[in-house]
Amino acid sequence: MKIGVISDTHRYIWVIENAIKKIGDVDVLIHLGDNVQDVKEIKKYYKGKIINVKGNCDFAVDVPSEKTEVIADKRVFITHGHRYDVKYDLSRIRYKALEVKADIVLFGHTHVSQIAYEDGIWFVNPGSPAVPRDEFYSVAIIEIKDGKINPGIKGV
Repeated sequence: MKIGVISDTHRYIWVIENAIKKIGDVDVLIHLGDNVQDVKEIKKYYKGKIINVKGNCDFAVDVPSEKTEVIADKRVFITHGHRYDVKYDLSRIRYKALEVKADIVLFGHTHVSQIAYEDGIWFVNPGSPAVPRDEFYSVAIIEIKDGKINPGIKGV
């Protein structure tokens, strides 16, 4: 199982085609918000299953702020991250991950890619393919094979 993760595209629709090409052949694509309208553009280039949540710049009432999905027998907590103060540290989102018994936490908001492993949980932030704050335009790919989780960051 391969999961593509993208966040913080912020209506920079001209970067989406290239970002989806870099993500490549994945089984599911997850958009972590800012801006949920970009999912319409993503659907032009990716025909598989898309899961998305809204971020702090999204005001769509029909899109949840967070959700927990089971993917390849792993519990994945999906959020934009702004409600958990991820710009400062992972402590609040770690507590939420423990509460929902997550194996993987996906979050954005910081526009800086990050992978951390704490308390048996993978924390993955794909950064931003449109407006990175560390000058590294990026997405994330997570492979789950034989029960093992292998996350990575890919430059766009």
